[in-house]
Amino acid sequence: MFGITHFEVFLLAGILLNITPGPDTFYILSRSIAQGPKAGIYSVMGIISGGAIHTALAALGLSVILAQSALAFTVVKTAGALYLGYIGITALLSRDQLRATEAEAGAAMRQIYTQGLLTNLFNPKVALFFLSFLPQFIDPQNAYGIMPFILLGCTFLTTGTLWCLLLVLCSGNMTVFLRKNDKASAIMNKVCGAAYILLGVKLMTAEQ
Repeated sequence: MFGITHFEVFLLAGILLNITPGPDTFYILSRSIAQGPKAGIYSVMGIISGGAIHTALAALGLSVILAQSALAFTVVKTAGALYLGYIGITALLSRDQLRATEAEAGAAMRQIYTQGLLTNLFNPKVALFFLSFLPQFIDPQNAYGIMPFILLGCTFLTTGTLWCLLLVLCSGNMTVFLRKNDKASAIMNKVCGAAYILLGVKLMTAEQ
């Protein structure tokens, strides 16, 4: 079908990979818990937009650069680690940023979307994942060009979106009390900030 083989295996594997916790999952959960379901949805949109770009890059073969160039991998990895560190330090230094941004809905949601997008884009491991995972389910004799990449990428992103929205629904509605409590909100700020910094350190130590 359109140059795709073992689609049912891909679908199952994609679902299992989507529900495996990672930096994207943490970003969505932290935003949902701290700022509510709306912020969680915008974070999902940012993450999925990053995934769509990675799919396009893999389809066009541009992700090969990251796989073959140690310099390119290091540059992207460093940018991603520094960005996560920036988000973490900003949260640590802010007394109550998460609740403040909730009142400034428009600007805050755009910022959340952008942060989700950049967090995903600056993770070279995501690019290499798409480059190595998708081709396993594409017929070597494929005559449909980049269409199989696009279809598989869209399938993976669709199942990922559904899972992420479920996370938003469950976590956002369970923490209404915490977001209304000044002390609890400040603590969540610090915890999220420290976790972002740890994620940045982990990304920095990633090998090509």
